[in-house]
Amino acid sequence: MEYAKHEIEYINELKEKGYTCNFRMVDSYLVELNSKKKFKPAQICIDKEMRFEGMSNPSDASILYAIKTDSGLKGTVLANYAPTGNLDLAEFFKDIPKSNNKNNNNVI
Repeated sequence: MEYAKHEIEYINELKEKGYTCNFRMVDSYLVELNSKKKFKPAQICIDKEMRFEGMSNPSDASILYAIKTDSGLKGTVLANYAPTGNLDLAEFFKDIPKSNNKNNNNVI
């Protein structure tokens, strides 16, 4: 059986590839934590997304996004998709235009 990586291992691999920024949802914007720059869905490109299920409870799901902004910032967002997850963040990613998304499986 192949070793299943955890989110942090993928985050570290993405950092090595230049995805060094961290983002958080604040007041309907995705905010880069160092610069405090705010982004709307139309300003975000999803380069890669990886889904994870909880080891002990499959309903504890999360998605790791590797994203790029229209200003060139690259980073990661870890979204909890458990029943108690952040619905605002889920809606934000749902609103990103499909034409922005690369679905680049070569990022990692």
